[in-house]
Amino acid sequence: MITKNRIINISTNKNSFLFGVRGSGKTYLLKHLFPPSPSILYVDLLDRTVYQNYLSNTGLFYERVNAFRNDCLVIVDEIQKIPHLLDEIHRLIESSNRRFILTGSSARKIKATKGVNLLGGRAGKKLLHPFTPEELGEDFDLNEALHHGLLPIVWSSVDRSSKLKDYAETYLTEEIKAEALTRNLPAFARFLEVASLYHGQVVNMSSVARDSGNKIHYMREFFSILEDTMLGFFLPAYQAKLRVKEKKSKKFYFIDPGIVRALKKNFGLVSVEEKGFLFEGLIAQILRAYKDYRNLYEDIYYWSSSEAKKTEVDFLLKRGKELIAIEVKAKNDVSSRDYRGLKAIGELPNVKRRIVVYMGQVIRKTEEGIEIWSFDFFCKNLTENFESSINYENKKSKKLPLPLENLYLETSRIPSFERKGQLEDYKRLNGSRNKKED
Repeated sequence: MITKNRIINISTNKNSFLFGVRGSGKTYLLKHLFPPSPSILYVDLLDRTVYQNYLSNTGLFYERVNAFRNDCLVIVDEIQKIPHLLDEIHRLIESSNRRFILTGSSARKIKATKGVNLLGGRAGKKLLHPFTPEELGEDFDLNEALHHGLLPIVWSSVDRSSKLKDYAETYLTEEIKAEALTRNLPAFARFLEVASLYHGQVVNMSSVARDSGNKIHYMREFFSILEDTMLGFFLPAYQAKLRVKEKKSKKFYFIDPGIVRALKKNFGLVSVEEKGFLFEGLIAQILRAYKDYRNLYEDIYYWSSSEAKKTEVDFLLKRGKELIAIEVKAKNDVSSRDYRGLKAIGELPNVKRRIVVYMGQVIRKTEEGIEIWSFDFFCKNLTENFESSINYENKKSKKLPLPLENLYLETSRIPSFERKGQLEDYKRLNGSRNKKED
């Protein structure tokens, strides 16, 4: 695992759960922040011997920790493997000055286990995301991020394509089965491949069930597994009293472009057909990370009108009483037809800024006040609380030097008959949203 300065803040002054998808670097991060010492006790539940000992007798865990110093830091890795250890941890918190950091790659088993003690609010919750451009610094490359994703376990691999393949085949099947998160693994495997085609879209459970050949009552369970294992998330629609009626269905995203491509078994160059949704999903995940890490905004939504076709805004950030609207375009240049949604959302009260994030390098501002940002400038604004200084001029352009010479994607070289099949799938599932493609 490569060493990077993660921007998450983990305090040792209070107890906390640290959740994150498998391969997000939880263990590596904690060992980097808190190297082994006489005041730190590590308990690794992935160690089969340790796991078997505490599974049969949770009292042994209490005795081991209680024999350690009274003011120590105890780090328990993969707490979801033995949820009942939380009862012993609760006892230790009440009777000593020990602090606990409990990591987990799934909240599902903890929530599903009857009688489990969740520490009664005595531990905060933090989520470790895949790498952000800020964390990777000069090592970040947009092409590579869309191609292989930003999971630390993949990014640090010499052969990223092979690592992604192993991740999809091993973790997303065998690990789910090992944790007994679903009893119908074949149905779940079919669901995963179809769910990857709905990345960045409003989800219709009936459609997903039909396309995956599954019964509809499985769909909510399967999407819930993706949420509980931190592999994916839903983005709600913004509700407001406007002249038009907003859609209420949620959009679904996987947390990483590499995961999406691995589920579709796409390991070659990024194709034109998938570029738009991968780029939008990357922006969605980066926004989630900064919400959790820096508290830059309270909520993230999308906005779409049911009365005006093709009138949509990808993201709406709520900051107090103000709103920031963001539209994402995987293009080297944008025109007024690319931000019709931002024009329409101007009717919404308290919209402070309207921003287009695209793949070009020119920064500009339209006469309507819509700001057009390069991806690099967007990332810079997130690090500076949306306060990066630049003097915009209407209808005029300013170039911002970028550390990367080329942020553009190459056309896929996969065989034409395979590309045709992919394109037909995207057209069928995405409909008019193919406008995101170049």
